[in-house]
Amino acid sequence: MKEKVILAYSGGLDTTAIIPWLKENYDYEVICCCIDCGQESELDGLEERAKASGASKLYIEDVIDEFCDEYIVPCVQGNAVYENKYLLGTSMARPVIAKRLVEVARKEGATAICHGATGKGNDQIRFELGIKALAPDLKIIAAWRDEKWTLDSRESEIAYCEAHGIHLPFSADNSYSRDRNLWHISHEGLELENPANEPNYDHLLVLGVSPEKAPEEGEYVTMTFEAGVPKSVNGKEMKVSDIIRTLNKLGGKHGIGIVDIVENRVVGMKSRGVYETPGGTILMEAHQQLEELILDRDTYAVKKDMGNKLAQIVYEGKWFSPLREAVQAFIESTQKYVTGEVKFKLYKGNIIKAGTTSKYSLYDEDIASFTTGDLYDHKDASGFINLFGLSTKVRAMKMAQIEKNK
Repeated sequence: MKEKVILAYSGGLDTTAIIPWLKENYDYEVICCCIDCGQESELDGLEERAKASGASKLYIEDVIDEFCDEYIVPCVQGNAVYENKYLLGTSMARPVIAKRLVEVARKEGATAICHGATGKGNDQIRFELGIKALAPDLKIIAAWRDEKWTLDSRESEIAYCEAHGIHLPFSADNSYSRDRNLWHISHEGLELENPANEPNYDHLLVLGVSPEKAPEEGEYVTMTFEAGVPKSVNGKEMKVSDIIRTLNKLGGKHGIGIVDIVENRVVGMKSRGVYETPGGTILMEAHQQLEELILDRDTYAVKKDMGNKLAQIVYEGKWFSPLREAVQAFIESTQKYVTGEVKFKLYKGNIIKAGTTSKYSLYDEDIASFTTGDLYDHKDASGFINLFGLSTKVRAMKMAQIEKNK
């Protein structure tokens, strides 16, 4: 019997061309595995296409709820945002994909896993670090880095498939390179390759509209959280995946969550892309609005650093690491009392606060008001400022003495 390889299959031209290439160059039995993280219509017709291209079998693995509950929620709780803008839509999905690829490989008794990520991107690192962490014995085939891979354009891939009797509905037309899941959709290529060019949003956007084309009237939304986990939207309780779906529609309608960024890839180069994350942007902002009411100052400051560290860990593909577990454990410990309701207004790309409430709020109107109360007397600040500014005053006095003695 032939050895089996599990191919991470998206249904696109690259991974479709890899099927006959693997059979021809490695003599493997090719088993395709598509991990459903919320790609929606992109999954249509996959089984017919995979088998027509020479695969013996296709798995379509629904991991949407696992993706939301075990990967997205911890990143929301940590406010994990890479380089202040990127909400990690692709990065968060790669470890759950790698995990399920390994599970299918074990089920099938496969000896290798193959992916179609390019040699210039981040995904090759994320897939391979995940596989190495979970199944160090499995061989990894990275087609685009393989010396046997000679296909360097869409035209050559189409010609290769046709030469092997595979006729597929792909064209050589140029289009954006996109990655979609429930959390976001990314866009790269075409005019975006030159940072001097403005994105053609009319041509580019998939999940919503630009702020200019959003409704002239804003829309109020309420959300509730329990221990840092989103529970409801506008009074309706839902599982996390349905909350994200609901927020995607609301955010897309009002032009929320469109980010144009030049980011620093793990491999060292800069890359320009546009991300649409309508529901994720709302969810992140709502969680932050609640947290700032509840967390004490010192915890809030350290948690910000931990969130940045988590973003780096996830971006670099190190999800299955002791460091991620430790950072996530700290973040989860801060979420015990992050419970309450957040109200905000969506208006032309903006998320505008409209009131936040929690029984665990540390905001005390009696203390924060301008009137003098039992817990805080304005005169108490004098002694505090004297001590808090003592080192500043002593240094100024010393410097003045030095100047005088010159």
